[in-house]
Amino acid sequence: MFKIKPASGFSIEKVAIRVAAESSNGTWTTLKIPEHIRALSAKVYEINDTYVKIAYPNDLFEEGNMPQILSSIAGNIFGMKALDGLRLVDVKWPKNILNSFKGPQYGIKGIRDLLKVKKRPITATVPKPKVGYYAEEHAQHGYEIWTGGVDLLKDDENLSNQKFNRFEKRLDLSMKMRDKAENETGERKSYLINITSEVDEMKRRAKLVKNFNNEYVMIDILTIGWAAVQTIRDECEKLGLAIHAHRAFHAAFDRNPNHGMSMKVLAEIARMQGVDQLHIGGLGKLAGDKTEVLNNYKKIAQNSNEGDVEVLAQNWHGMKKVLSVCSGGVHPGIIHRLIELLSRDIAVQVGGGVLGHPGGTRSGAKALRQAINAYMDNISVNEYAKSHSELKEALDMWGDETPI
Repeated sequence: MFKIKPASGFSIEKVAIRVAAESSNGTWTTLKIPEHIRALSAKVYEINDTYVKIAYPNDLFEEGNMPQILSSIAGNIFGMKALDGLRLVDVKWPKNILNSFKGPQYGIKGIRDLLKVKKRPITATVPKPKVGYYAEEHAQHGYEIWTGGVDLLKDDENLSNQKFNRFEKRLDLSMKMRDKAENETGERKSYLINITSEVDEMKRRAKLVKNFNNEYVMIDILTIGWAAVQTIRDECEKLGLAIHAHRAFHAAFDRNPNHGMSMKVLAEIARMQGVDQLHIGGLGKLAGDKTEVLNNYKKIAQNSNEGDVEVLAQNWHGMKKVLSVCSGGVHPGIIHRLIELLSRDIAVQVGGGVLGHPGGTRSGAKALRQAINAYMDNISVNEYAKSHSELKEALDMWGDETPI
């Protein structure tokens, strides 16, 4: 499904035909071609105002090759002069294409089993500021995050192996703190450490993660590219590691509602490629309204989806579900909105809403868990805060306002 804004002088019908031709086997002029080639042409089969549905023969695509698939349905067409705007809104994936990708290794159920968290939302925290801490400082924040009640310590998208915080040292120190926190709390803890780099280096770092007895890697799926995601998915299966997917770079091509590609499509591809959890938006400081966040959630956490005019139904044919990660300006005062909109089957990732707590990192982590416990006990956060000082301090500071 595309949303098309024709250039001046062009009708929606003519532009739709050009999009179908350019994304399959057409060109700018008339050619005499054999019938077996003509049979591979994409076909415009429905136009509803600015929304256009185009069907593609399966034989156009190489199974298991996402770069080739996207080079077709999301390639040269975005640069055509005949249009002022083109947005790839959604894709309905056929069974043979779905089955050519592995999908998540763990998925929602596997992550819950790994962390031994059965019903409540899973929690994660990034030490903020996102870069600048020395490895020792980072690991200490991790210890306070974990002992405050958070499940997952998480790197942010641009922390990798800088001079001030080397990857292996950060991993080593954080794992020691993780083990200490597990012994003290009796809860499972883990670390979403960012291995994003050149592909061979990512594979090396993934092996280090396994050697240090961690269960997770984090990758910036869009900046490393879909082919690299597939390679790391295979490597992580060998190592038994779960994959946390950060969506950094997505807004470069999904924020403009009249051009680029929707986050729904990115989420679907991430599920096919095999990540176990993915950022989908959080109703906080980042763009993305309730409809967008809900549709992203449905695409990766449900087997099928019937929604608004911008959604195509999808049968996932048994492919595992991806854990939705809600992040970006989230704090204890607004967490209940996410759970009510989506479900308890999400991860709530809170950075500044933990590190910015007036009582410090550990108090911020406690306030996060208290806000979730309040929801699970069907008690308002304001009422729960009367007997939980950390949550009260958080509400006194941030209230229930959404950051801008």
